[in-house]
Amino acid sequence: MTNIKKVSELAGVSTATVSRTLKSPEQVTEATRDKVMQAVKQAGYRPNWLASSVKSGKSNSIVVLVPNLTNPFFLRIIGGIEQAAQEKGYSVLLGDTQGDSKRENEYAGMVLSNRADGLIQLDHSFPFAPQDAELADNVPMVSVCERIEGERKYPVIELDNYAASRALAHHLVGYGHQKFAAIVGQISSQIYRERLAGIRSVLQEENLPLPDEMLVGGSYTIEAGIDGVRQLLKQPVRPTAIFCFNDDIAIGAIHEIKKHGLRVPQDISVVGFDNIKVSAFIDPPLTTVDQPAYDMGRRAFEVLSVLMRGESLTRIREILPFQLVERQSSGPAR
Repeated sequence: MTNIKKVSELAGVSTATVSRTLKSPEQVTEATRDKVMQAVKQAGYRPNWLASSVKSGKSNSIVVLVPNLTNPFFLRIIGGIEQAAQEKGYSVLLGDTQGDSKRENEYAGMVLSNRADGLIQLDHSFPFAPQDAELADNVPMVSVCERIEGERKYPVIELDNYAASRALAHHLVGYGHQKFAAIVGQISSQIYRERLAGIRSVLQEENLPLPDEMLVGGSYTIEAGIDGVRQLLKQPVRPTAIFCFNDDIAIGAIHEIKKHGLRVPQDISVVGFDNIKVSAFIDPPLTTVDQPAYDMGRRAFEVLSVLMRGESLTRIREILPFQLVERQSSGPAR
């Protein structure tokens, strides 16, 4: 096996710097980190993480709980987590929970049994079984996108969903829309509350209605978008603009709108949330909010690594920036 000395020669740095880069990349400059990682790749070097794991009593692995592994947005977050973890010699164990509390409890229990050193939760639920709640008090745990339910405040990496939804609402109001509807996600989540509050705040400022009967949905799926449009088109007044709480919902909504012989955006404008890759290539391309999912995942691991070292955080909530991406699925009201 190629040794660390070869890597140091290729990178033009000392063996100590190579070791520091691999174990604690945040302690070296970005330029040094890039040189070392390139040399590691060139040399085919594989650090002996197993030996250090046995010596330290740590597993050098983390658990990531994912409510739906087929969701492209979650896959982008996982990509960021994986990259950051790999740089620090950690393995990532994915638990596709499908919203099943028993599955969550089993995967989360891996941290309590020392099979993993920390946990990243991509849902809003507290993942430990009730009987393990006290044991979980000192578990390194970070959430991404949503805050974990309960009295204890865990570190969270999130978006300002309220502000992002206000941006979408201003966008549609600016096009002259007055008849709105929304196809929402899980109504038990903080994301639902914040996104709906953001939309309502703008509409209230403009004295525009969003009646309760124009709120449908309940899951972040393409099928929810399809079913939502079917329900909305049965209403006496057809909306001219639909807020979809993620891009999958929006894709289903556009499909069903066109299936009814209506046009997007000429008859109904549709906006989404997440900016998954396919949203730029559907017909018409989707107006949506871009979340920096990869960066959210990467930052989640960086925060988790601080906790796993037993260090304190200066803040427990980090809000990453969003961008409104205007495409052809939204346009003037007619």
